[in-house]
Amino acid sequence: MSVWIAVLATALGCYALKFAGLVAPQSVLDDPRVRRFTELVPVALLTALIAVQAFADGRSLEFDPARIAGLGAAVAALLLRAPFLVVLGIAAATTAGLRLLGA
Repeated sequence: MSVWIAVLATALGCYALKFAGLVAPQSVLDDPRVRRFTELVPVALLTALIAVQAFADGRSLEFDPARIAGLGAAVAALLLRAPFLVVLGIAAATTAGLRLLGA
């Protein structure tokens, strides 16, 4: 039962956060500090998610060569200005290929 309480509390919190964004006064949204915060937070969160997926397994660090090579291939594709789906495909193909070869 406590899991459902946590699920409902999280759902209410997400709804309240979205509602707060809708009813926030325009003067608050035009503040340069708020604008800078809203521009940088998604980048920081995405970077943290990538780091966790690339270098962690559960609660421990794991340096999987196939995952790291896939991440490197994705970075190279991004530097070459490849479209996002191509970047994902290259990263997945690199990781899968190295795993197929036994890395």
